[in-house]
Amino acid sequence: MRPHRSVSMLGALLVLLAACQQCVSAHSDTLAPPEVSQYNGTLYAACKVRPSSSLAQGLPKVYGQVLFKQDYPQGKLQVLLRVSGFPVAGGPVLRAVHIHQFGDLSTGCDSTGGHYNPHNENHPNHPGDFGNFDTQQGKINAMIESEATLFGAVSAIGRAVVVHEKMDDLGLGGDPASLLNGNAGGRLGCCIIGISSPDLWNTQYKQYTRRPRRS
Repeated sequence: MRPHRSVSMLGALLVLLAACQQCVSAHSDTLAPPEVSQYNGTLYAACKVRPSSSLAQGLPKVYGQVLFKQDYPQGKLQVLLRVSGFPVAGGPVLRAVHIHQFGDLSTGCDSTGGHYNPHNENHPNHPGDFGNFDTQQGKINAMIESEATLFGAVSAIGRAVVVHEKMDDLGLGGDPASLLNGNAGGRLGCCIIGISSPDLWNTQYKQYTRRPRRS
């Protein structure tokens, strides 16, 4: 009877291992969308910025792209911002850009919620606190590395990017709002982050690298 018991135990162990492998496989699929394999270990995402449908009168209407690229699983998230429509008169102005919690544009950019803050930190320590961008000739053309990610439970996929009216005070404003949103003012434009092919990134990145450099 002992050999029979050993065979039974071995069979049970094999079933358990198979179940565990399925769990790991399912978990890996959650962390890494199939596009990662399709695009050689890199995930791309795109966000088409449009003016908020609840934009206050007199504020500029901004358009453009915020694009994302990240190598799986531990690569740094690269973010390419190409947004236009800011006033040219008066010279360059700093504008804040952040990731917000909800990919909900039902009432314009106002329904995107507050800053995406999965770790319950004060601003400017949210992973999507991109900071301030100089609007040269009415445009933002910038590339940064971000603490946000496209992978796992805290992925930014499906959330929103918001372009703000004012400069981010980076948490130094001395009031409660400063630690929530940097007193960055109204929401000019926004978009929802979605997985994309590399095509848009490659096109916009080439244009970005070819642009005239400021002396």
